[in-house]
Amino acid sequence: MAHFKKEKKGVPAVSTASLPDVIFMLLFFFMVTTVMRETTLKVVVKAPKADQVKKLEKKSLVSFIYIGKPTQSLTRIYGTLPRIQLNDQYAEPEQIREYIAAERARRSEAEQPQMTVSLKVDGDVEMGIVTDVKQELRKASALKINYSTLKGDPLERQQY
Repeated sequence: MAHFKKEKKGVPAVSTASLPDVIFMLLFFFMVTTVMRETTLKVVVKAPKADQVKKLEKKSLVSFIYIGKPTQSLTRIYGTLPRIQLNDQYAEPEQIREYIAAERARRSEAEQPQMTVSLKVDGDVEMGIVTDVKQELRKASALKINYSTLKGDPLERQQY
């Protein structure tokens, strides 16, 4: 009698037919969830440190005002004095009321009372320009103001 040998079957190869689908799903996911920077900073802002910080809950209701010295590439044009930046442009304190009105117009009527103005101010900027900004915010009835800082010991001297 003849003996039949059983052929040993190996592990079947992994099917790669669905691999392009998975890659495109991941690509689509990251494209949808990635947030692009909304403004290009034209001022240098090195935020001061604070020991008690609170994170903002709804960033969609926050409008930013940047105050600092112009970036190195713009110092030849604008000098080294601190400047105010609203969106992607330098501005004067008198233009803040117009900026706040435009920011309110972009939001629904229910969201307008919850709108917060966040001041991102360089740690080396003198308070004169910040006071001017705050005065203009009062005139625009934007009374919810937040100062952006880094968490840390405020007494510890920052190395720039």
